[in-house]
Amino acid sequence: PCNLTGWWENDLGSKMQVLKVDDDGNFSGEYHTAVSSTKKPIQPSPLTGSQHLDEDGQCTFGFTVNWKKFSDSTAVFVGQCFNGDDGKEVLHTSWLLREKVGSQLDDWKATR
Repeated sequence: PCNLTGWWENDLGSKMQVLKVDDDGNFSGEYHTAVSSTKKPIQPSPLTGSQHLDEDGQCTFGFTVNWKKFSDSTAVFVGQCFNGDDGKEVLHTSWLLREKVGSQLDDWKATR
């Protein structure tokens, strides 16, 4: 089965550390992004998530990252773990990022 515990790195150089997945599939950790549109220095950010524990090992999962240390935005990721042909686990994810905007009229540009 897929084990999310440990370090993961994406194609852009961002890294995520999942500390431990409990018996219910809940987990926490840190996200170290390599990309940002803010002018403040990037810092590791807390993440909290949940994994669907499937017997075939190709589980789905989701987590939230709060960029509170350097940005007014929050991101959510959803994905699935696959066991690759080479025996290594691979995560495929999609994400949404919500930036803080100054007014309800600017809501249209707040989510990427």
